[in-house]
Order: sequence, then C-alpha cells, then structure tokens
Amino acid sequence: MKRRIPGVALVGFLLVGAAPPWTARSAAAEPPLVLEATIPLADVGGRIDHMAVDLKRKRLFVAELGNDTVDVIELANGRVVHRIAGVKEPQGVAYAEKQDRLFVASAADGTVHVFTGADFAAVATIPLGDDADNIRIDPRDGSVVVGYGSGGLAVIDPATAAKVAGIKLADHPEGFQIAPSGLAYVNVPDANQIAVIDLDARRQTAAWKPGGSANFPAALSGENLFATVLRSPAKLVLIGTASGKQVASMPTCGDADDLFFDKRIARIYVSCGSGEVAVFGKEADGFHPLGSVSTASGARTSLYVPEWDRLYVARRASLLARDASILVFRPVL
Repeated sequence: MKRRIPGVALVGFLLVGAAPPWTARSAAAEPPLVLEATIPLADVGGRIDHMAVDLKRKRLFVAELGNDTVDVIELANGRVVHRIAGVKEPQGVAYAEKQDRLFVASAADGTVHVFTGADFAAVATIPLGDDADNIRIDPRDGSVVVGYGSGGLAVIDPATAAKVAGIKLADHPEGFQIAPSGLAYVNVPDANQIAVIDLDARRQTAAWKPGGSANFPAALSGENLFATVLRSPAKLVLIGTASGKQVASMPTCGDADDLFFDKRIARIYVSCGSGEVAVFGKEADGFHPLGSVSTASGARTSLYVPEWDRLYVARRASLLARDASILVFRPVL
C-alpha cells in the first residue's frame, strides 16, 4: 500500500529527464522518485534556501533568501498559511520541538531570529556578526548550532535564546551534521577541508580532505558514514568517520546544495542546481546510481523528511514557472 503525505492532495505530473552520463540507469527505466504534488509559493522571487519541518503541526518552513521572507506551509492542505517578512536574506532554518521555537539565520546581517512555533511572534534576535548560514539541532540536548562568519559555529540555548559558546573554524562553514556522539562534521570549502568538531570540548579535533573543491552539502548515516558532494568536480564522496578516509566516490549532478540518506530503503538523494535530483542506491558492494528526476534550473535546495517518506525540493520562479514552488517527491522502489 502506498503511503501518502499528510493531507496534501495537489497532484503534479512526473518530470523525468534523460539519463545524464553519470547514471547507470536508462531513461526508459522507472524513475526512483515520483512527483506527487506541487505547492505554489506566490510572490516569491529570487533564490530559495533551506527548509525545516514542524512534525506535530505538519508544517514546512521555507527560507526565501531572495525575497527576505520565510513561508509557512500547512501540508494538510498544501497552502502557505503565514509569511514571516523582514528577515534579511534568510538561509538556514530549524525548528526546536521542545521549546516550540523557530530559528532563522540571516545572511545579510549575521543574526539569528527566533519566533514562536504557534503564531510566529518574534521572540529574540541573536547577533553573530556576519553571514549566519546553516542551522542544526543537537540531537542530544536540543541545542541550536549555527554556522556563520569567516569561520565559526555558534551554540545557542533554545530556552533562553542566548549564544552560550563559539567554536573557531578555518573559514566559513557550509553544510554540516551532528552525530549522536556530539561530534559535528562541517564542510569548510574555502579551506578545502571537512572539520571534525567536538561540541562538548568546543574545539576542532581533525581536518579531512574532501578529495576536490567546493564541498557544500553534508549528510550523516548513523555514526559511521559521512557524505558530501563536491561541485568541482561534481561528485558524491563517502567518508568513513572512524578513519576520516574516503571509502567511495561517484560522479553526480552539478551545483549540489543538499544531500540526504534515506535509511528506510538505503538510498542517497542529491539535489542540484543543474536541474535534477540524483538518486543512489545501496547494493552489496556499495552505492550505485539509480537514475535522476528533472526539477528546474537553480532548484538545488531540498529536504527529505523520513517520518513522511517525502523529498521536498524548492523551485525558484523563472520565465517558465512564474511562481516559485515546492515540488513534493515520493520514493519509488
């Protein structure tokens, strides 16, 4: 029986691109993802960045960097129910469930804005200094960790909305992930490294080489496997966390900005600004390309929600698609 996204009834049509040179699957094969719905984002121009969810209320938060807004989508009806305005170039967004707070990082002024989860009333603004970017929630205690500036992670207490620690990095951090052990794995592309951070000790303990340049997105499978995607050359890189060594490398699509493990069916999803989502599946000898689905040029940010088994891809407005939108994909076995 096919699982349904909570309440979304908008029906989209399948977008299947011709198989790119890196994929081992033919264009005629069944695609690994099906476009199930398209949620319009009216009056949203420019680049769209990252997303987050409130699982209990079935809401999706979308950071619309080029629009200085954050949209709140109620997935029960597939509609935007609220728009937070006045956040300058929002990039990262995260929802702290225990405190029922939404955290939004502002690239333009280096602040983190805090809103209530129920009605989006402004609670606090936390200055970090410059280019606040990706946000992650520490799975151990709910602390909010933000990458920012010319090289730093800020640790924020979600209850008090106060910065409680700062951790120095070699340069500006991009995508990162936090393991249950308290280690954070941080892409620092301008320093050509992946920084390993002990969040308890508040310091960097190792620096791995990514095997190329422009390593932006990051994903973590348990405690053992870290994944990143390079933009030059465009390839998916898997690294064993115990050794810090590369265990696999595969060509993929260009201009990637988000990356996820689907542990349920042992897959990896890579969303790319080149206009596709690349999918890799695990076999006995490791991960291999399964194929890709077309999205749109510039649609490089996405969010996979394992609780709903759906991949959300942000598509910016263009001459072909006057309204920006969220594309909702369902994995296909």
